[in-house]
Amino acid sequence: MSDKPVFTEKQYLGREFIPLTIRLVLAMFCFAVYALTPEGDKNGDLLAVVGFAIMIISIIMGFLLHFRTRVQNKSIVLNGLWTTRLVKIDLNSIVKVEKAPYSRYLFNNPVYNLHSKGTIRFFAAGKEAIYLTDRDGLVYIIGSEQPNEFLRAIQAEMK
Repeated sequence: MSDKPVFTEKQYLGREFIPLTIRLVLAMFCFAVYALTPEGDKNGDLLAVVGFAIMIISIIMGFLLHFRTRVQNKSIVLNGLWTTRLVKIDLNSIVKVEKAPYSRYLFNNPVYNLHSKGTIRFFAAGKEAIYLTDRDGLVYIIGSEQPNEFLRAIQAEMK
């Protein structure tokens, strides 16, 4: 057993395209309204502060790690943000592995270890996910920006 991971992926909170675009449009709206308000108006000054705050929060979120996915030692290890628990999925109990779209929706909230309707979801970014079904019928849905490499690494570890 080697300690070196076969596959590693880090997913960050603030790097998804659509939420980033929404935050930047809100900041631009704040700056545009600030430019149109009369000089010396306290509400206009507040809009400038809010616009800069949105920009700073967006920059910080770009470096905020949501979770890390590793495939090693016949298991998938998901390590989340700060106080979240380490999740280890044993590949010996997995009976089916497939790649499919994560969701049909345009906007998807980042989730870590969300238990809902017989599934456990892990997602921060990307359009596709790996669906793992274990012997008990529980489905793990792990979103990935590199689904093909992730799938290959899982299949290699399962052999």
